[in-house]
Amino acid sequence: MFIELFIFLITFLVVYFLYCRKRVHDHFRKRDVRFIPGYPIYGNTYGSMSERKHMSDEIVEVYNAFPGERYVGFIEGTNPIMLIRDIEIIKSITVKNFDHFVDHKEFIPVQEDIFGKSMFSMKGNTWRDMRTTLSPAFTGSKMRLMMPSMIEVSQNVVEYLRDNPDEITDVDDLMRRYTNDVIAAAGFGLEVNSFKDKNNEFYRIGQSLFKFTLKQKLYSFLFLSAPAITKFFKLKLFPEATVQFFRGIVASTMEHREKNKIERPDMIQLLMEASKGTLTSNQTTEEGDVGFATVQEMLKPQGNSRKWDLDDLAGQVFIFFTAGFETSASTLVMAVHEMALNPSIQVKLYAEVSAFHHTKKLTYETIGELKYLDCVLNETLRKWSPAIIMDRVCVKAFDLPPPREGAQPVRLNPGDVVYNMVNAIHQDPEYYPDPEKFDPDRFSDENKHKIAPFTYMPFGMGPRACVGSRFALLELKVLLYHLVLNFKIHRCEKTMDPIKLVPEGFNIRAANGTFVRFENRFLN
Repeated sequence: MFIELFIFLITFLVVYFLYCRKRVHDHFRKRDVRFIPGYPIYGNTYGSMSERKHMSDEIVEVYNAFPGERYVGFIEGTNPIMLIRDIEIIKSITVKNFDHFVDHKEFIPVQEDIFGKSMFSMKGNTWRDMRTTLSPAFTGSKMRLMMPSMIEVSQNVVEYLRDNPDEITDVDDLMRRYTNDVIAAAGFGLEVNSFKDKNNEFYRIGQSLFKFTLKQKLYSFLFLSAPAITKFFKLKLFPEATVQFFRGIVASTMEHREKNKIERPDMIQLLMEASKGTLTSNQTTEEGDVGFATVQEMLKPQGNSRKWDLDDLAGQVFIFFTAGFETSASTLVMAVHEMALNPSIQVKLYAEVSAFHHTKKLTYETIGELKYLDCVLNETLRKWSPAIIMDRVCVKAFDLPPPREGAQPVRLNPGDVVYNMVNAIHQDPEYYPDPEKFDPDRFSDENKHKIAPFTYMPFGMGPRACVGSRFALLELKVLLYHLVLNFKIHRCEKTMDPIKLVPEGFNIRAANGTFVRFENRFLN
């Protein structure tokens, strides 16, 4: 009986996934949309799911397979997705017709209460209310107050490297400890030194979020290929201990501060103000941006008409931690890796930061004067953008223009998913000649006017662009400034050249890790 049942289940699954494959192929064929036929179960994601290829490389392959198309089909598991290649259509989806594409797709089900309560996962009016409530927390006036914490943590990095001279440094580990400590300080008002206390709770939680167990990898696969199953069985991706950590730290910190009338320049304080409806921007037009990549807030604050509960607030802390921990760290790692491979760029950057150091103090008002530092960071975000794609879900029927001249428009219906390209466009020679070359001068004052709108999108575009771009750019620039000012960055026998991405997950990391040697400059 068991054997017969087993054979039946296997047969059912094979037939089901073959049916799903045919259904997805027919979905694109009926709309005359070009696509690469996918594997049963995996679609076009077999390489990343089997940890043979990075997700970014898979998407770029499909993007490059049809150079004349405005958009093409991408098969993610058993789900059809429109992969948008045309920058005018990207502009239409993310800005002009944003009301048709307000939501992100649901990667993790809503029963994952902390993630589901985060602004990234919120939908419709709930998202809009939270966005307008929290956007004042990320204006220049608030970032100015957080910057001293970033400088203090960067000094801890310098001290650690000075105490360990001429050693081969694991840059992945170094940068994740830095971003961990910045978020602990700027997010929670906590003094954490992960270079001395290497196993502190904040760092352990951060590592656990991005080093998936076999069980979590299986759940991730199910979320992509069979979301109905995950909802039916109420599967959760993150351990309960992680959820309770964020809920507990928000509750205890807010209670302590309310009771003792404590105010600090950090995210918890801003969330407390947001929950009371007293959070204001205090932004002035004279403040400017902290870099070329800064995105502008497109939604006007409307006041806090909604009551946010503890899980709502904990969800924002969670996404602030996860987004800031990994994406900022990976960008810093790639910037250091590229400077080790391109010493002439490092020499030019040192000349700028050294001259600045001898005449000025690094502050929110002065950091924008470091033009070449901005160029180096912009080029890192072009070549190695953590964003990969801007996913959007159609919420109101929308007609895409024809995929090519002579074809018919394609109707998108509510629930259809589109991927607006980021990395693939950043690596397209039509927009960036010799895209594999690391060339910060693309973003110099003399050249950046050549960058066409909607071809550089490291923080996304439109109302759902990253709300924390100012925070991220400050965090990145502060450390790069102090590293280049105090150390020469040398390649070593373990430095990967050329850089290839680790074939797993969404994270941007060198396949063999990033290892360099930091040499003291011995500043006066």
